[in-house]
Amino acid sequence: MTQKNSGFEIKAEQRQSWLSIAMVWAGGMICVPCLMIGGVLVGGGLSFGQIIASILLGYGMICAYMIFIGMQACDTGLPVSVMASGALGEKGARYIISTILAIACIGWFGIQSGVCGSAFASLGANMLGYESASPIAVTICSLVWGAIMLLTACLGFKGLKWLNYIAVPALVVVCLYGIIASMVQNDGAERLAAYNPQVSSGLVFGMSMVVASFALGGLISADYCRFAKNRGDVVKSSIVGVIPAGLFMLLTGGVMSIVTGQYDISIILSNLGVPFFGLLALVLATWTTNVTNAYSGGLALSNLLGFDESRFKITTGIAGGVGTLLAAFGVLSRFEAFLSLMSALLPPLAGVIIANYWIVGKGQRETFKVQEGVSAPGLVSYLVGAFVACLTGGTFASFSFLAWLNLPFFVGPVNGIIVSLILYVVLAKVMKKDSGKGSTQTASHK
Repeated sequence: MTQKNSGFEIKAEQRQSWLSIAMVWAGGMICVPCLMIGGVLVGGGLSFGQIIASILLGYGMICAYMIFIGMQACDTGLPVSVMASGALGEKGARYIISTILAIACIGWFGIQSGVCGSAFASLGANMLGYESASPIAVTICSLVWGAIMLLTACLGFKGLKWLNYIAVPALVVVCLYGIIASMVQNDGAERLAAYNPQVSSGLVFGMSMVVASFALGGLISADYCRFAKNRGDVVKSSIVGVIPAGLFMLLTGGVMSIVTGQYDISIILSNLGVPFFGLLALVLATWTTNVTNAYSGGLALSNLLGFDESRFKITTGIAGGVGTLLAAFGVLSRFEAFLSLMSALLPPLAGVIIANYWIVGKGQRETFKVQEGVSAPGLVSYLVGAFVACLTGGTFASFSFLAWLNLPFFVGPVNGIIVSLILYVVLAKVMKKDSGKGSTQTASHK
């Protein structure tokens, strides 16, 4: 039977080295939000030991599920929006999951573009001697930088790879300079030595913050790991690309927060008298992260609209264009609670995908089938897992009318993954007698 999603297959010559994929993840980790999370961990009163443990355990959890997702993508050559059809059914994945993924990616693209545009306008005004940037300048800068980032995303994986080869080393150097200069000029060594918080929010709080910071990235890992040459390269690229960069950036944000009271590298370097380098750091950090948002948003939109990957430039352009407009006109400032909800809704999808391929399908590419219609076991398992993630992860607390539905326990997104995975396996066995109904198709790639 002809494979409907052959337009998403990866050919042998398109395969990339594990280091290239690792650089994409490192570029996604080296960003202002990661510095912010480091500052939040310090603000939560965590000790250095708790901060390091939170980072390693949190990203370890992310890497665990992104490796399974990534190895399946490497086997099938499919992006996550299509892979989900094995567990949720073609229509379930296309209309439900692709919509959620597209909205989440477009939303984050808009937020990052807005942050970059605002900072560029503000630092530019500072360098020119003005006290602050005008709203018009912020809007123009957001539009311009959103367009530049979108252009890079439309170049595809090859353009993203070269951008990260340039940006990642430069950002590491700039962050190191910021730490050293801050330590010298602000009695940093003494402040670090005196850091001894009396009240801590706890290790679970720290892990929850770390997991939430990369929940979307862990899920869309399929969109990039499908370019890997083999499963081993997926494992290497995920661990090497995420954990070292994440540990470095969160610790950098934590140290800067202790020493200067700031986690934003652009503000710190501006205060040190080198605003140009602060601007460069923020732009590059936002750029490398935002390209992945536009690219994955475009892939999800392609699946939603029924396109194959030959039209990904069109859908990526739509995704990034909408995000840029939202950023320029400040609409997304009202959607922070909604994007928080996205971080709880997305990870449980990994649970049903992993259960379908690795447990029910025993990790064999030949057993993967794109089911037609909507798969009841997958949809029910995902919805229950997502509800558990919201219930135990504090997501409902963000909405006043749902605050009573807040039962904090362990790490919400991880709870959702576990519940959706177990429930899918159970329901798949119970409904096994109905699994032969309807036509199916086997995913394959050359």
